[in-house]
Amino acid sequence: MSTYTVERLSFQHLSELPTAWTNTDYLALLKQLDYDNPEALAPAELKEMCQMALTELEPAAAAEVVLTYLMADELTTGQLEQLAHQMETEKLWEENPELRLHPAFFNATQLLYTAYNGKFPHPQAVEFKVKITAPTPEDLAVLDPEPAVPLLRLLAQGLSDHALVHRLFSEQLAGGEFPSAPLILWQRTPSDKTADSVTFDVISSDYWLEEFKYADTYEATLPAA
Repeated sequence: MSTYTVERLSFQHLSELPTAWTNTDYLALLKQLDYDNPEALAPAELKEMCQMALTELEPAAAAEVVLTYLMADELTTGQLEQLAHQMETEKLWEENPELRLHPAFFNATQLLYTAYNGKFPHPQAVEFKVKITAPTPEDLAVLDPEPAVPLLRLLAQGLSDHALVHRLFSEQLAGGEFPSAPLILWQRTPSDKTADSVTFDVISSDYWLEEFKYADTYEATLPAA
């Protein structure tokens, strides 16, 4: 069993995910909303006009448009309609059982929350930088090329035993297969890599990792491969 040093370098809250919505998305939504000649709009106007066009609908109808744009290939029409009504009161990026859909629910709610001035639940994510130092280069290699499972196991050791990830995934954190790990760590971007250390920029829901803001520098172990 190898021991790593985990150092939290920064921590902040995000109200929206980086590059979640682009002008291409706003243009596509405007077309879906039957906005007249959206191509004529200046790029700087697309976001505001998209939000205005959404608010011309009832909130549930607007939610269905956004969900359909994001998830038409994932869900049926009936599911989209039902979820659109749930979005007005429920934090689907936390409460929906399909973890793989959580980022899309987050992005959809964020757009609608802003457009409707808070009539939808307030989405909040967390972003932090964490430096992982391994005892040897070989030990660091377990974080490459897909770091989600070992990284989440290391991060979880900086959380209390009452943290949600411990309550729901205690067996997976201990070893073996952990298919939910990359669905919990929405983004995990490596940087500043040396022979025995690497820094990750991590983005997740505060539902999972809000408590990591209290983590300092600590020692953590990973099971042998």
